[in-house]
Amino acid sequence: MQHDQEKVLKYLISAEKLAEEILCDRREIVMLDKRRNQNREALRNLTKSMQKNCWLTVGSVLIKHNVEASRCLLEEDQKQLDVDINKLQCGLKVKVNNLRDLEMQPPIPGLMLVPMSSKETEGLSKAGIIP
Repeated sequence: MQHDQEKVLKYLISAEKLAEEILCDRREIVMLDKRRNQNREALRNLTKSMQKNCWLTVGSVLIKHNVEASRCLLEEDQKQLDVDINKLQCGLKVKVNNLRDLEMQPPIPGLMLVPMSSKETEGLSKAGIIP
């Protein structure tokens, strides 16, 4: 009886830990996406701006900076945010499947689908399968 209770407890702990990781990753994706949208808005405002300098906030500090250099910084930040979000989303898919395995449920159909590469699309179009 004691052994069964320990097994159940270990199972519940591992399932809860994995579920908590999934929720944390989802929260982080939402936060990074908000930041990505704020950067996108800032980039749009900089393209509309006719000024040579702009104000940037770095933490709690305001800095007067060149518009072109600011645009480059924001674009680099956008690229890094895209990479971070994609990493989290890929890891999230694996964690969800692992959790479903723990719960003895079938994997979500279509969760691990990957878009076709340009070479694959080109090959299919040459074969006449797709227009």
